[in-house]
Amino acid sequence: MDANLLATLFGTDGQWTGPCTVILDAPANVQSIGGDAIVQGGMKAFSPRLITGRIPADHAMLLPDRRAMLLVKRTIIRQSTGEDQVNHTLQAIDIGHIAAVEFDRLDALGRLGVKAP
Repeated sequence: MDANLLATLFGTDGQWTGPCTVILDAPANVQSIGGDAIVQGGMKAFSPRLITGRIPADHAMLLPDRRAMLLVKRTIIRQSTGEDQVNHTLQAIDIGHIAAVEFDRLDALGRLGVKAP
């Protein structure tokens, strides 16, 4: 993806932006389709896994040198005690492998100078 387009979408001042999905030209993420389970006899049944280039991120930042993008994903795991364990995953992406970026809000259109439909 063009570095200037990414700079327009994310800025070059090193600030974090809201949620998005970054689509890479590489199989970089594994998603489970459904839930894993324990069936009769204590056997584990694993749901199918989907290997994809789609990386959902809660926060994204284009580094000022426009060569890499940082993605942060937050995962909340509910413990049996009722407490939540919060895990953060940081990924550094070479922008040469970014094929597309998805936003689930239309405010990104304003950064491109396009009116919302």
